[in-house]
Amino acid sequence: MSNRTVDEERLRELLLLRRVRDRIDREYAQPLDVESLARGVHMSAGHLSRRFKIAYGESPYSYLMTRRIERAMVLLRRGDLSVTDICFTVGYGSLGTFSTRFTELVGMSPSAYRVKAAQDAAGIPPCVAKQVTRPIRNQEALSRQPQLA
Repeated sequence: MSNRTVDEERLRELLLLRRVRDRIDREYAQPLDVESLARGVHMSAGHLSRRFKIAYGESPYSYLMTRRIERAMVLLRRGDLSVTDICFTVGYGSLGTFSTRFTELVGMSPSAYRVKAAQDAAGIPPCVAKQVTRPIRNQEALSRQPQLA
């Protein structure tokens, strides 16, 4: 295979991976699984998971969970929905699973986060609060984040 063909294939694969990531971003609250995401781009689930992790630093499932928790954080900061309502709004089917994942990623329960966020974000514009409070699943991703001065 020529270098040009290899480059074209790599670009095609990146385009497909971007479609998967965009679909997760759009449909995070829907029931999504790696198999259906893979079918949508004509890949096997294993291949999609491996290539997605290489491209984005985490598996499609992990990215989906991070997206859901990120959206939950926004809703918790807003303060007008109950934790249970937020759980179902962002796509979880169980309050226990939601609370466990949230605590795992954020380091505190959803209720504790709501209280802390209300205290910490007083007077901070929502667009800034979203950026500085984005959950980070792994240390590799943390080292790639731009540092705010």
